[in-house]
Amino acid sequence: MRDFKPVFKEIERSLERQKWFSSDWRIYNRGVYMQVYKNNWFNDDQGGIHFETYVEKDELAEKQVPIHMHVESDFPKDEEFVRLFTGLARPVIEGWKGYKVQGTGYMICQRKLPLDPQSLQSRLVEEFGRLQELAPMIDRTISDVLSNSSAG
Repeated sequence: MRDFKPVFKEIERSLERQKWFSSDWRIYNRGVYMQVYKNNWFNDDQGGIHFETYVEKDELAEKQVPIHMHVESDFPKDEEFVRLFTGLARPVIEGWKGYKVQGTGYMICQRKLPLDPQSLQSRLVEEFGRLQELAPMIDRTISDVLSNSSAG
């Protein structure tokens, strides 16, 4: 079994060099599990809004690696966020090859990539780059949801 920790460390380094990766972006890298998020996404304890990927036992068996967007319960009014954001972002996400929009529970969308050690780093960096294009819509939805909750 291959150790993917060095691959994930390289993914982290590559992401930090991307043009879009500014000082308000964060990476949580736990070896073979990674989240990428902005500092205002309520993800300080890894339970807010984030993009996520990992290579664990099931992924090794399936020879596929998921990359997805989650909105978990550390974000206040997470269900409202999922509903509003999914409606806003669905046309964009559905235009991306291989992505499936779910919009239920905490899952916004997901794509699975082949577990190819030679291309995994570049593919995941590319997919995180694609997902970060959602950041303006995420920020706008955060603002909308939080302003709605203060008004009500």
